[in-house]
Amino acid sequence: MKSSDADILIIPGWSGSGPGHWQSRWEAKLTTARRVEQDDWYKPQREVWANRIVAAVRASTRPVVLVAHSAGVSAVAHAAEHLKPGEVAGAFLVAPASERAKRAIPGMAADFIALKREKLPFPSVLIASATDPYCSQEEAKELAEAWGAEFVDAGDSGHLNTESGHGPWPDGLLRFAGFLKSLTPSRPH
Repeated sequence: MKSSDADILIIPGWSGSGPGHWQSRWEAKLTTARRVEQDDWYKPQREVWANRIVAAVRASTRPVVLVAHSAGVSAVAHAAEHLKPGEVAGAFLVAPASERAKRAIPGMAADFIALKREKLPFPSVLIASATDPYCSQEEAKELAEAWGAEFVDAGDSGHLNTESGHGPWPDGLLRFAGFLKSLTPSRPH
């Protein structure tokens, strides 16, 4: 699959992704990408964020590929339980926020913190750094295993965000292109 064959849904985490963040850059660069907006980027609520993703998936006209960062990865995991097999072609999950890290964030709804550890109903890759202050690699590997996601070690990359020097993140875009090629397009619903 090529990016032009898919509806690419960008799912930022807590505080959204600013203009310099790789998600915002990808959204601007990839013609079929659009952001799943939330009412309040500083107060994630499980059902509100999950329902917004589900609605965006169901409004799509092409196979859907989710691109999530940090607490956006949690939102994808929460949305997955509401999605039918075949509604999402794949998910590119980057720098998940651990339950430990989410507990320390003001405004984080308690029901958003805990994550189910069940296989996701779509192919996925989880990319995590060895030096992410919000999720250890051990925690990320555990999530990848539980979700049935391919685990990718991003090395010494911090939280894979603007602050860690990952504004454009060309390596991520190359890996995303490879992930897209591995996907079998799901049929629009």
